[in-house]
Amino acid sequence: MNKKTKNTEFENNVIQGLTNNPKYLSSKFIYDSQGDKLFQEIMAMPSYYLTSCEFEILKNQSQEITKTFNNKEGFDLIELGAGDGKKTKLLLKHLVDKQSNFKYFPVDISQNILDSLEKSLHDEIPEVDVETLQGTYFDILNELSTYNKRQKVILVLGSNIGNLMHDKAVNFLEKIQENMSDQDLLFMGFDQKKDPEIILKAYNDPEGITEAFNKNLLSRINREFDADFDLDSFKHWETYNPETGTAKSFLVSQKSQKVNIKALDLQVNFNAWESIHTEISQKYDDETVEWLAGQANLEIDNIFENENGFYKNYIFKTKP
Repeated sequence: MNKKTKNTEFENNVIQGLTNNPKYLSSKFIYDSQGDKLFQEIMAMPSYYLTSCEFEILKNQSQEITKTFNNKEGFDLIELGAGDGKKTKLLLKHLVDKQSNFKYFPVDISQNILDSLEKSLHDEIPEVDVETLQGTYFDILNELSTYNKRQKVILVLGSNIGNLMHDKAVNFLEKIQENMSDQDLLFMGFDQKKDPEIILKAYNDPEGITEAFNKNLLSRINREFDADFDLDSFKHWETYNPETGTAKSFLVSQKSQKVNIKALDLQVNFNAWESIHTEISQKYDDETVEWLAGQANLEIDNIFENENGFYKNYIFKTKP
């Protein structure tokens, strides 16, 4: 009989997170086929303004954005966390119309979403030369240095950096910067600080889609590790601190209960109203973004914002 010697990353996160005080689970494990579907529904919600704001920027300002790309000698367009590519397709269509010399490398943790994106690109914009890369940001970032024959334009849309606390965001930016040459660009979205009520509504929709999205963590543990989480006994709760710009999501146990995770030989005890921290979504202003960039030896080269100023995309270069 073969003995298992090493846990998967998901298993380790479940064991460590649910035995910690306070409890936590990483949001990146929400994304399986069901999580991907739910996130597509979230992005379509009117209250989830981030998608429409960034869509507006890419729709109306693609010409200005791509002026800084090396369209003459060619470039590699590398997108970290590509998702369904809905917004990126606006940029890709513009580049194809301009007959730009580029290759598109979408990166995502979900192979399911990458397969769907590749098929949709083939159907909608067959001219795009695309190569999908499955893995975590940090795994793929370690491979970025191999793409050094021409300019790299690294895309991080959707304010994905907002999923990281500032220290980890700096570390993320540093890892990108370490693999950037003087000619490379980083194009990244940052959700801006705004009326706290608008932010809370974006993550606490009355339809319950965000709740189902967060609870997919528990559903995955039930499916994959033979656990017995009762999803109805957990309440989704959202907070926002306007001072720090930090939105946090929790799943709160509404009663004292025990959860058995058989495949991991783990029993988890919950007190009534004990929480599991599941997500963070950081909000920014120009001063904070400039500080983060400086910590990672990057500097802001240009800023593009939507009409109401809810959302901004920044272009960064390495400091000389």
